[in-house]
This record gives sequence, structure tokens and C-alpha cells, in this order.
Amino acid sequence: MKKRKTILRAAAFAAALTLTAGFALPVQGRDNDASQLTVYAADETYTEGTSGVFTYRKYSDHIEISRCEISATSAEIPETIEGLPVTTIGMYAFQISKIETVTIPDTVTEIGHYSFCTCPNLKSVTIPSSVQKIGIRAFETCPNLTEVNLPDKIIEMNSCVFEGSPWLEEQRKKDPLVIVNGILIDGQTCKGDVFIPQSVKYVASSAFARNNDVTSVVFPSGVTKLCDNTFFYCSNLKSVDVKGATILDSMAFDNCDKLTDLKISNKLKSIDYYTFADIDSTCTITFYGKESEWQSVEKPANDQFLARANVVFADAPNDDIPGDVNMDGEFNISDLVLVQKWLIGNKSDEMKNWKAADFISDDKLDIYDLIKMRRELFK
Repeated sequence: MKKRKTILRAAAFAAALTLTAGFALPVQGRDNDASQLTVYAADETYTEGTSGVFTYRKYSDHIEISRCEISATSAEIPETIEGLPVTTIGMYAFQISKIETVTIPDTVTEIGHYSFCTCPNLKSVTIPSSVQKIGIRAFETCPNLTEVNLPDKIIEMNSCVFEGSPWLEEQRKKDPLVIVNGILIDGQTCKGDVFIPQSVKYVASSAFARNNDVTSVVFPSGVTKLCDNTFFYCSNLKSVDVKGATILDSMAFDNCDKLTDLKISNKLKSIDYYTFADIDSTCTITFYGKESEWQSVEKPANDQFLARANVVFADAPNDDIPGDVNMDGEFNISDLVLVQKWLIGNKSDEMKNWKAADFISDDKLDIYDLIKMRRELFK
């Protein structure tokens, strides 16, 4: 019965994805010649048109690229079409096309699910800093994708974005924890007890999914969300410390039947209905906070895993990083600048933990702390 529940939920997800896909309809016409077809999707009205090798959807304030001609070998997405910014690369837009290179303008904020999936000739891609989200398996099974350039910022990544690409395989050879610019993209080849570096601020969906070799994972406090499917079917996972998380998302621990030790804190705001789906183990949950704070966490009322769990309340461990006054999980130049601004009276930015800069240990913050802080940073 347990397996049946999982299959039904996966099937429901797949069905929902198909029903909301909104496949592009073929449109005949010249460049920038919008068709007269009016379509309704997600309560938004759009018209479809063509521009060069692209079919697009025109909304009231933006353009979505919905399809690229399969025979195209290169594609330069324009910044604007019909005077509106191109902000979205839609679901399946380039799937199975023959493109070798693609230029994505810095107007694009979202790359949709499966958008470049199974592009056999795609060799490289540069993601502009404007992109905020990359969808499920967006670049999956691109057998010649060897170069991926990601911007120096956090991007919300869905499951298996680069799965099946030579680029990802090469990164795994360098380190089983594939980390780029503060994003833990992949940990599916990790083994044993894993400690995530302080530099990590975001963990992609399904990062450890189906990893049967990982036994425990400790996240830094800078990781504030455990995304959906993070540990999906990690059959030997026993312990997780995710004390910085405010959200435990859907199916994050689905089928982790050996999970017996979970550490979380009073930062936690919500637990999804399916976070602990299909788990038979009994777990000790160490909650760094008060019982009243645990009771205020939004969570499913009849969750069997939580009902069986032994919840222990404890004081939070002191894991402050010296110098990390903005509490972003690492000591860097931004902390030094913040302290300097405070000392000259500019308090426009929040200093979340001034004691982290008390390098002299005299319970006050002054120029002597700044001098020592600078020395420590530039060591």
C-alpha cells in the first residue's frame, strides 16, 4: 500500500504538469506578426505570434518564448518583441531542437520546466544575472553540454536541472558536492556523513534524491529552506541537521525510512503536508526552542511521522561565525563594510549579530575591533 501511495502522488503531479503545460500552437506569418488567436491560461489573456525562429506568447506586460524551430542550429533570444520585454523561456520551448548555442538576454527572469531538455547539440549556455528561477530538468539529457556559466547570485533551481550533461558529470568528479556561487546544485554522489560548507545559502530541489549512500547531512544556518524532494528516497539517511530552515517543503524526506535524528530550530515556520510522506521510522526531533514555539509551527495535524516522533526541546548551540555580523553564514568583506558604516554612524543596514565583531572580547564595538577584524579577514 505504501508503494501505491507514492505512485499515485507522482502520477497526480505528472497529470497536473501536463494539464497546465499550455502547449504552443503553430502560427504562420512573418517576423513580429502576431496571430489573431486569443488564448486563456492561468487567468491571463495572451496572443500568439512568430518572430524569426521563435513562436511567442504576448501578455499585457511581457513576452514568453513558447517554441523554437526544431531545425534551428543557433538562437539569439531578443530582449524585446512588439515593444515588450522577453522575460520567460516557456516549458518545452527548445526541447529536442538542434541548437548548438543560445543567447539569453538579461531581460529573462525565468527558464521554464524542460525548456532545453534533450537538445542533442547544445554545447554551452550562459545564464544572465536577471534569471531568478530555473525549472524542472531544464537542461536534462543534453549530451554535449560541457560549459555552463552561472551568475554570481542565488538562483532558485528545481529538480535535476543539469542531469545527464557532461558539465554536471565533470563537476561531480571535482567534488561530489556540486556548489556554484552559494547554490548546492547536486549531492547525489555523496557518501557517508556530509557537512555542507558555510558558503551554501540555497539547496536545489532533489539535490540528494535517490542517494542510497548518504547517511547524515549537516546544513549551515544560512540554508533557510529545505526544498521539495531534497532527500527523496534516500534509503539509508539517518540524521539531518537543518537548524536554519524556516520551511520544510513537500516530499523533502519522502521514503527516508531510516531517518531517526532530525535537528531543527525555532526559525521553522512551516512543514508541508507531504514532507515526511511514506516513512515508517520513529525519529527523535531536537527542536532548538520552546514547546510553545514548536506548537506554533504550521504543520499537518494528522501526520503519522510527527505523531510517532519524540520531540526534545533544547537551547540552540552556539555556532556563531566570528565576524559574521549580518549572519549570512560566512565572514566576508560585506561584514567589514557593515561594521565600518556603523562605527561612523550609518545604521541604515541591519547588524544582526554585533557580538560576532567583538574581536577584542570587551563587550563593546569600536575601532580596535575593526582593525583586528580587517586583519583576520585578509589573512
